[in-house]
Amino acid sequence: MLMRRLLVSVALLSLSTPLWAKKVDLDYHVRFLPETEQAEVRLVLEDGTRVKSLDFDLGTLGAYSDFSADGEWTQSSPERGIWTPAKGEATLTYRVRINHERIPGRFDARITDDWALLRGDDLVPSAKLKQEDFTVLVSRLHFTLPKGWKAVETGWPRIGKNKFRIDNPQRKFDRPTGWMVAGKIGTRRAKLGETDVAIAAPVGEGMRRMDVMTLLTFIWPHAQEVFPRDPAKLLIVGAGDPMWRGGLSATNSYYMHTDRPLVSENGTSSLVHELVHVFSRIRARDRSDWITEGLAEYYAIELMRRAGGLSEERYQKIREDLIRWSKPVDSLRTDRSTGPVTARAVLLLQELDREIRQATKSTTQPRSLDDVTRGLMRLDKATTQDFIEISENVMGGASDVLDNKLLR
Repeated sequence: MLMRRLLVSVALLSLSTPLWAKKVDLDYHVRFLPETEQAEVRLVLEDGTRVKSLDFDLGTLGAYSDFSADGEWTQSSPERGIWTPAKGEATLTYRVRINHERIPGRFDARITDDWALLRGDDLVPSAKLKQEDFTVLVSRLHFTLPKGWKAVETGWPRIGKNKFRIDNPQRKFDRPTGWMVAGKIGTRRAKLGETDVAIAAPVGEGMRRMDVMTLLTFIWPHAQEVFPRDPAKLLIVGAGDPMWRGGLSATNSYYMHTDRPLVSENGTSSLVHELVHVFSRIRARDRSDWITEGLAEYYAIELMRRAGGLSEERYQKIREDLIRWSKPVDSLRTDRSTGPVTARAVLLLQELDREIRQATKSTTQPRSLDDVTRGLMRLDKATTQDFIEISENVMGGASDVLDNKLLR
């Protein structure tokens, strides 16, 4: 039966990407321009006859300018631009403003004379791709660094000096998403499980690379038990003020402000919280952000506990703090989970985990909240109703914990 499922999977894969599909190179060339706080981006398409058009979402910030194209470039509005490539090799070139303040005075993308830290999502905006049938774009990312800049790091596999392979099987249009850092940087590397982990930050920004790697080494086996994913590579980047004083996850990567403690006084860890986001990729809809943020914070505590970093006494103290902090919360249903709401979600998840373990302890296959989490990972976006249905299916019956006005 297992062999049959494997053969069916192989057959479906061959149908989705035929062996006779035409492979077309798409190379992204990035040149940082610190003097203007910009980057120049050049897309080089090997064969423009295979791509009918790329319809780019340019956003509302006016960050993109100076477009030049082989073929036709049209903008029906400042927010959208369509490239119809010329036949043969075709190039699209533009500039993008890098510096961006998430809130006044705090940046989530920044370029200085010595380094740049940003998300590749902003270098190449998302686009709707129309192409000839049986066409597969083979994407690579190349960097040309300013004089004195030493290196560049991304969350994608390196295939040469300042060169990376971009491959996302879930998308037709592969673009260089995720965090990246370039310039005068320092990097600590290790192999954890099947994943190449890199911790990179500009020199002098106070990134505790070895501390971060040590904590990840303790946590990693326990994270792998929960999340059945082994990314080929994980990049963690960081910098100090005036960068955003928090953590932000993205594709194959995440950012941490260098002043954030690895483990906070309340016993949680922003480092592990963001790791859970990267591993789980659980997203929510229908006012259910409590699922995404609650699970990330739940495992930020739980994985520390399983790794031996929290005693039972400390764990109970954390619960007492969560109870006090979340006391005013009367509903978890919101589009954006705040600190007290997330704290109350963690308490509910802890209670649900105990309920599931108690209900299934005498069965041939005892279950836990981990099984619910793995079920949620299969969904594109989860709702509160999805969460309840998966939990009760795992438990084998109705849940008293989830029969709760907080979820209505």
